[in-house]
Amino acid sequence: MSEVQEPSQPTGQQPDPSLLPPATAEPVSEAPYWAPPPPAPARPVNNSLWHRIAAGVVLAAVIAAAAGAGLGWSLARTINYHNNPIAAITSPSTTQPQTNPETPIQPANPSTGSLNADAIAAKIDPAIVDINTVVGSSQAAGTGMIISSTGEILTNNHVVDGSTSIQVTIAGHSQPYSARLIAADPSADIAVIKVDGLTGLPTVSFASSSSVNVGDAVVALGNALGRGGSPSVSQGSIVALDQTITASEGGTKSEQLSGMIQSDATIYPGDSGGPLVNSSGQVIGMITAGNVQGFRSSASNVNYAIASDTILGVVNQIRSGQTSDSIIYGQVGFIGVSVQTLDAAVASQLGLNVSSGALVVSVQSGSPAAGAGIARNSVITSVGGTSITSIDSLGTAIRAHKPGERVSVTWVNASGTHTATLTLSGVNP
Repeated sequence: MSEVQEPSQPTGQQPDPSLLPPATAEPVSEAPYWAPPPPAPARPVNNSLWHRIAAGVVLAAVIAAAAGAGLGWSLARTINYHNNPIAAITSPSTTQPQTNPETPIQPANPSTGSLNADAIAAKIDPAIVDINTVVGSSQAAGTGMIISSTGEILTNNHVVDGSTSIQVTIAGHSQPYSARLIAADPSADIAVIKVDGLTGLPTVSFASSSSVNVGDAVVALGNALGRGGSPSVSQGSIVALDQTITASEGGTKSEQLSGMIQSDATIYPGDSGGPLVNSSGQVIGMITAGNVQGFRSSASNVNYAIASDTILGVVNQIRSGQTSDSIIYGQVGFIGVSVQTLDAAVASQLGLNVSSGALVVSVQSGSPAAGAGIARNSVITSVGGTSITSIDSLGTAIRAHKPGERVSVTWVNASGTHTATLTLSGVNP
């Protein structure tokens, strides 16, 4: 078992892997205001910090511990290119979900033998989809796998989190389809989305990850660089099993993903959510993380996949409609602010007459907060009559309300105290 952490000093070891950086869904002729600088020149290898990067998502919602509401957008998952990450805090919905009528997925008997990458691709390509999201003012791309003939699609949570729109392109279909989030388990980086109104779709098949051995030949497939078209195909082998990696949100928070399968098949940004398959094209894992230092075009032959047994446990729990501390059903509330917990020193520097609350770092254009007049350097002190003393209490207060509800928000700035009623938007957790 391995754990990747920030080292105190550079070493001569190979760089630690990172969750894949984003793949823009469309070529960008001019760098938008949020675009990061070009990749830095080659530098001495070191054990760099694990950054929680949205593979296939340019902007994504940061998942903060012990809180519960979607607040805004962040570049924290894009190798910390942004100086002011915006928290979108989520926690499980308290709404009773509807039971999904799909039956539990059972893994097929594992199959071994010589590997033919072209034959595998021909078999599994029809069940692989391109996922394009809108997050804030940006677009991005990732990968998904069809797991039911009626349009259920498996992907990484970090491919769709923070998004307000999900579009899915299915092989053989001329137009993309809108998809909705059924549920997500951010702690496992697993999400299930659905395209409604379709039947007869091809699906992937699974083999139990308990059958996988080091040295087994594998193929990785995905929407490399968000370019669409036929999935990219890369052959490799299993390097290690049952790996534990520690991913950090730009250094502010970390989470562990355990039981990961490590392989040396080459992957690219945009491959997240794509399948890692055995010699018979059975899915044994979902591509999630890789050692990528550049932006948009970096390849990695050090990659990690969520094991199929872990995936099926989460998917079947979602299908059963079970509630848990980790699964979030549907969208969470959203007001569109970047916040940090206010302390007395910052309050003094800004000339504010409050010593606690949620300090607004930035506001998304067109968001409920922007419409209410909340601006940068404001301090949110109350939501729905609940006192706000930190980023966590702000998340908890918003979690108590559903998207579409009208909520009273009080904030303080240099001109005094203000109160307005906001209609919460919804965002994918």
